[in-house]
Amino acid sequence: MKIVLVIIVVIFIVIIGKVFYIQVIDYDKLNEYASNLWSRNLPVKADRGLIYDRDGGILADNITTTSLVVIPNQIKDKETVTKKLADILGVTYDEMYKHINKKTSIERVHPEGRRLSYEVADQIRNLKLDGVYLVKESQRYYPFDTYMSHTLGYVGIDNQGLSGLELMYDKYLTGKDGAIKYFSDAKGNKLNLSEVYEKPQDGMNLTLTINSDIQASIERELDNAVTKYKPDMVIGLAMDPNSGEILGISSRPNFSSNNYQKYTTEEINRNLPIWATYEPGSTFKIITLAAALEEGKVDLEKDTYIDRGGIRVENATLHCWKHGGHGKETFLEVVENSCNPGFVVLGQRLGKETLFKYIHNFGFGSKTGVDLNGESTGIIFNLNNVGPVELATTAFGQGVSVTPIQQVTAVSAAINGGILYKPYIVKSINEPETNSVIKENKKTVIRKVISKNTSDKVKYALESVVSNGTGRTAYIDGYRVGGKTGTAQKVKDGHYLDNNYILSFIGFLPADNPQIVVYFAIDNPKGVQQFGGVIAGPPAKAILTDAIKALNIKKPNGGMEKEYQYYDKRYKTVPDVTGMDKEGISTALKDFKVDYQGSGAKASYQSPKAGSRIYEGETVRVFME
Repeated sequence: MKIVLVIIVVIFIVIIGKVFYIQVIDYDKLNEYASNLWSRNLPVKADRGLIYDRDGGILADNITTTSLVVIPNQIKDKETVTKKLADILGVTYDEMYKHINKKTSIERVHPEGRRLSYEVADQIRNLKLDGVYLVKESQRYYPFDTYMSHTLGYVGIDNQGLSGLELMYDKYLTGKDGAIKYFSDAKGNKLNLSEVYEKPQDGMNLTLTINSDIQASIERELDNAVTKYKPDMVIGLAMDPNSGEILGISSRPNFSSNNYQKYTTEEINRNLPIWATYEPGSTFKIITLAAALEEGKVDLEKDTYIDRGGIRVENATLHCWKHGGHGKETFLEVVENSCNPGFVVLGQRLGKETLFKYIHNFGFGSKTGVDLNGESTGIIFNLNNVGPVELATTAFGQGVSVTPIQQVTAVSAAINGGILYKPYIVKSINEPETNSVIKENKKTVIRKVISKNTSDKVKYALESVVSNGTGRTAYIDGYRVGGKTGTAQKVKDGHYLDNNYILSFIGFLPADNPQIVVYFAIDNPKGVQQFGGVIAGPPAKAILTDAIKALNIKKPNGGMEKEYQYYDKRYKTVPDVTGMDKEGISTALKDFKVDYQGSGAKASYQSPKAGSRIYEGETVRVFME
């Protein structure tokens, strides 16, 4: 009897302990489990994080739309509800009936009921049907539509990033969905209990390195090039050479990020500034020049070369673009004239091991690591396969394949003092409520490539190209501009195409202290003589001109004066004519047209003001007393 009593007492103690544990200690967890058995969630979609340019302008936004969900068990008259919703949404009765009779607690009407217009949503709301709900849904919206479309990318109907930055930073941009929680019995009938609202958590914002003014300038010049030349493709890219920050990036053909469904996968997935690979042509000569200067293989002012129009390498003759050649020239003039045989000599002086060491050190043959998806590596000769001809052609940019982003990154290193930086476009990731910085990207040094002394010599030579050589179309009066033209013959099936070139120009300013590097390339322009300086130089100049204001670049002291050709428009300084009579004004302004305003004897005001630099033959307005 005593043993039985002890056993019964122990059992009761265990039972009481278990009940106490369930009712007190484990209450919250079990209550949540129980609640979940009879609670249902109407989804409330989170907003995707916004994408800003560096000055706070919105590049990727959200607009609020409405979507239709149904709870089949709460719909009593399924036939009537099906007919009414099918009529409003413009779908067949059978398609809607599948949703209404779905064996599920909540059915999202997809795709017919997604992102409804206000008019359609109001029609459904006014029906006041049991089991039919309208819920908030966020839709991605790009205010500038086609601007930077390949770089920004696009999102799918469920707000998932599918390309560009939207894909690359999807885990940050995607928020956490909320819900309206209601309660129902096992049959799905709604219980008379208060609903619970779980607020969605919006995604993180991105702030880019993009300068809106420079980006707008690139987009404008790309459109102008397409209209004027009907090219196969056009590429524009701008970078801060002192950090690797991308200031502007775009290409043509492009697409509408708001209407990506209208384009092919090929059209929307090729971000040409980082994906396209082709022979760079003469812009690649900057690398050969930097290597030769760093290794002490050339003195630009003292060393000379006689260009007879071609140079014999083994069994091949490599020609200069100028028939008959340039004659005797210093190596500074070799750079100014973009003389292929002269650069062959520089390549031979370096030797293949040294030249290709610098090519790899400048980042060619490998990805730059830019924070955009789809980057290509380009193609560089395997050193074991480099003979005398391959060495010679590589020296002037033929036989190798590179990307625009590689070229801009490498040239930035050549002119910034010799430091190769990793390019990047996302400046920071920001918290959505206060936009405070959560994570910040900073400039990353990859390696030191050349000395500052060599870099200064490269800048001097490239400024001379713009003032005195093939890059004169990019000259900006009053500012120091450096650059290099490129005319690269295209290859197809192992053969060079006739009259089919990629024309390019890479320029920077100020030449003595570069703040921006601009690359502009036009593939196969139609109906024109295909030279890089003639076709690609002017749009690059327009972008650089806009960058002067965008970056608040001051006029420098010194610099090279442009060496004018007979066909060039010349800049002239406007003299001061205030206080002069008409005879004196005519003499002083002999290089300009004069527009007199008023009938007084002497000038009281003039426009442009004295000291301004304008083209010869332009109009000066003179206001008489």
